[in-house]
Amino acid sequence: MTKKNLISIVVPLFNERESLTELVRSTDAAFRQGKVPIEYIFVDDGSTDGSFALLTSLRAKEKNSMTIVRLRKRSGKSAALSEGFMHTRGDIVVTMDADLQDDPAEAYRLVGKMNSTTDLIVGWRKNRMDSQGKLGVSRLFNRAVSVSTGLRLHDMNCGLKVMRSGVTHELDIYGELHRFIPVLAHARGFRVTEAAISHRPRKYGASKFGIERVFAAFDLLSTLFLAGFGTRPLIIFGPIGSVMVLLGLVALVYLSAIHFMGQSIGTRPLLLLGVMFVIFGVQLLSTGLLGELIISSSTGRKRASVEQIIKPL
Repeated sequence: MTKKNLISIVVPLFNERESLTELVRSTDAAFRQGKVPIEYIFVDDGSTDGSFALLTSLRAKEKNSMTIVRLRKRSGKSAALSEGFMHTRGDIVVTMDADLQDDPAEAYRLVGKMNSTTDLIVGWRKNRMDSQGKLGVSRLFNRAVSVSTGLRLHDMNCGLKVMRSGVTHELDIYGELHRFIPVLAHARGFRVTEAAISHRPRKYGASKFGIERVFAAFDLLSTLFLAGFGTRPLIIFGPIGSVMVLLGLVALVYLSAIHFMGQSIGTRPLLLLGVMFVIFGVQLLSTGLLGELIISSSTGRKRASVEQIIKPL
């Protein structure tokens, strides 16, 4: 059950011990100015640098409403966000990275921009303070996603987002799909917009992102399929399979007719093509039907392994 006017701040983290104290205190200060009640949901994604111990200390020292979830092993940002969403109680949910590159004051400002015509606001790091290599990859990624999905945003993967709790309840985030939260929300009919935010150089540690960026193209394909046909796979596999079967049957009927007229068909390429079309078409139809069966009997995706949950004081 959500609490009206309460803001839930979900922070996934991995080895961010150095920035956590400043993050909590600066976020408290930002939201205190508007007397906005907040709760923290920190999800420790298998940190090994003492982040969890520091969070428990901050929880007692700062007297905040803080839920701390510790995953048994590193499971990825999507799994951490998904777990964090399950513990939110606020009507508005904010997602923030723990590295302090996004100013917590900007989170407060974006919350103020939420209105009756908006369900999700994505931060746009207009003057992004990252390496040129990272900026180049990000531009290509955002352009490809915008063109292929029709959702025109400058910064799809910005960690700072503000959304209604209904968005978090409906989205199934796993793998690397945290990069496509705006696309998935837009596909379900939520109203998505963006707002420019300030961005700061990284103050502590180093970026935790690595080789998984290489596979973003596959995640995009997965997102496009889920957004368009995720609950009805037969809609895409059925027509294609049916057309292939029909073309194959037409070819085979034609060959059968000329065979009975005395012509040889054993060496004709059309024979092989017709058989292949029928076989592949039946396979596609079967794939669509199996997908429908799996979805209809699905009981939910397996969650990340949680070692410990510390509830608010």
